[in-house]
Amino acid sequence: MSVGVGRRFDAFVARYFDRSIPEPRGLPRYVAPLPEWMENIALRLAWPIALINVAGTAFGFWYYWPQLSETPLVMWPIVPVSPLATLYMGLSLAAWRLDFDAEWLHALAFFGCLKYGLWTPVVQVFINGPGGIEPWLYQFLIWSHLAMAVQAFVIHRYANFPVWAVSIATGWFVLNDVLDYFVSVLGGPHHTWIRGLYVGGEFDRTLPGFDLAAGTATTTTVLAVFLTLATRIAIVRYQQIRA
Repeated sequence: MSVGVGRRFDAFVARYFDRSIPEPRGLPRYVAPLPEWMENIALRLAWPIALINVAGTAFGFWYYWPQLSETPLVMWPIVPVSPLATLYMGLSLAAWRLDFDAEWLHALAFFGCLKYGLWTPVVQVFINGPGGIEPWLYQFLIWSHLAMAVQAFVIHRYANFPVWAVSIATGWFVLNDVLDYFVSVLGGPHHTWIRGLYVGGEFDRTLPGFDLAAGTATTTTVLAVFLTLATRIAIVRYQQIRA
């Protein structure tokens, strides 16, 4: 979509969703890759997008139920990673719209949506493949998760990513990676069941696909840390220029 068409679309949405939104802060493209008109539309539609994310959370818990039903209750916050990421996003948008100071929640939403928005397509395409699942669900898993990664880059318009908030998100998602792939606790590891790693009805973590899943998970955590801190630096520079 061209810039001109995008701006006209933004103006059209603004006619019906006339909400005040934060001004762009001129951040570098590598931390703010979306065009301004797309960010504007997402912010104007914050409540509908929040509801879509919460609906995605409900669907995700349905999808994860077979695994959750065999997982100790205390480990439930570790297992349904994508549904929890969309929940963070929905709550982040709601907190911003309601003027709640929730920088820690905004950081969790960015980490979760970016991390699992990228991890899931890698797993579906390079490990699982389309076999053993309905074609519509396979496509839905790929494209809906990519949309999660895209929406993560709207958060910088209303969040500041202070170091303490990034630290909370880093600690939480590092803990997820450790319990998912590296440390056995209460019957773990507790990563998402991956179809491509089942051989003869048994889960085989010696397959190269397991290393790919673990490597992608840890790499996306590092990427989220870098981008949030880089965004923080860019925001501070913007504030200094405006002061």
